[in-house]
Amino acid sequence: MRFLHTADWHIGRKLAGYDLLADQQAIFDQLVNVAKAQQVDAIVVAGDLYDRALPNEAAVTLVNQMLLTLNREIGLPTLVISGNHDSAVRLGTGRDWFKSTDLFMNTQLDQAFAPVILGNTQFFLLPYFEPFAARSYFDDDQLTNINLAMQPVIDKMVAAFDPTMKHVLVGHFFAAGSEHSDSETLVNVGGLDAVAVSDLAPFDYVALGHLHNRHALNAEKIQYAGSLLKFSVSEANQEKGVYIVDTDTMTREFVALPPTHDVVHLTASFAELTDPAYYQNLKRDAYIAVTLTDRQVIPNVMSQLREIYPQIVSLDRKNGVEVVQPLETVNADLDPMTLLSDFFEQSTGAGLTDQQCKWAQSTLTQAKEVD
Repeated sequence: MRFLHTADWHIGRKLAGYDLLADQQAIFDQLVNVAKAQQVDAIVVAGDLYDRALPNEAAVTLVNQMLLTLNREIGLPTLVISGNHDSAVRLGTGRDWFKSTDLFMNTQLDQAFAPVILGNTQFFLLPYFEPFAARSYFDDDQLTNINLAMQPVIDKMVAAFDPTMKHVLVGHFFAAGSEHSDSETLVNVGGLDAVAVSDLAPFDYVALGHLHNRHALNAEKIQYAGSLLKFSVSEANQEKGVYIVDTDTMTREFVALPPTHDVVHLTASFAELTDPAYYQNLKRDAYIAVTLTDRQVIPNVMSQLREIYPQIVSLDRKNGVEVVQPLETVNADLDPMTLLSDFFEQSTGAGLTDQQCKWAQSTLTQAKEVD
């Protein structure tokens, strides 16, 4: 059989205040098209469908529609686990009757030991869990971290293996040796909550969620799907998509999904960024992070750049800002507009524009009227 492996949708997430729901709907539509074109037999979603435990109504509506599309409209068995961003209780509501349409939703540790059998494969759906859940389930106070807790969890799964079938683990955790991205929530402390890769050896394939970079771990049988969208500037150069896994050959193929609005990091001078020759071939509706190479103060720099790049998500300096020289002593008897003009030029290195002079004069006139 062939299944599509995806994870970390984070529906409801925002990027620097920009709402991503439309982008998330568009990338999901591409996922559906890939599932149809690749003629997969099932969909695996390895956690973090939502971005927060208490998602807003729009996010809930979208996730419900996505699951409806996959499971009912195109009729694919859909295997889902909760991640550390999901509320296990809320996401798991209705799981008992979801099974009637082959929507398998595991949100609690004790649900992970009964495999879902599809084709030639046993799928073990292991949701994100805290060590206390394992201590309670196994009645073992020694299971103080995920690394220790995973050993009896896997042993119990292996005991349920059918030797004539392939075995796939679907999980949401940090595997030892993986690398984090800026957009992820850290759940490992000092390596204690990192699952040893060697513990996962009994499985033919481990379909993981949690880390947003699909290259976070390079292992023969263990794969992070990565997030469907870029959620931070640190992911600007990452390619996002889904994996198609063939359980007959145990091979996997990555299928890239281009976003509606990319995340782009531009490093240039203000003069370059505002030069049509520089930006005319750029997709200026992308979510853009700007690193300025200039050191001088640039008045109204963000508002000027937003006229060209409307969706700037961050602005920083590559080399810092040059130190402004101490202000010169001025004659307090000068008229207010002259004082303001001199102060502005000494502070910024540039004179007031005509428009700024009009604003200042208007404000000064209003202040005099109040007096």
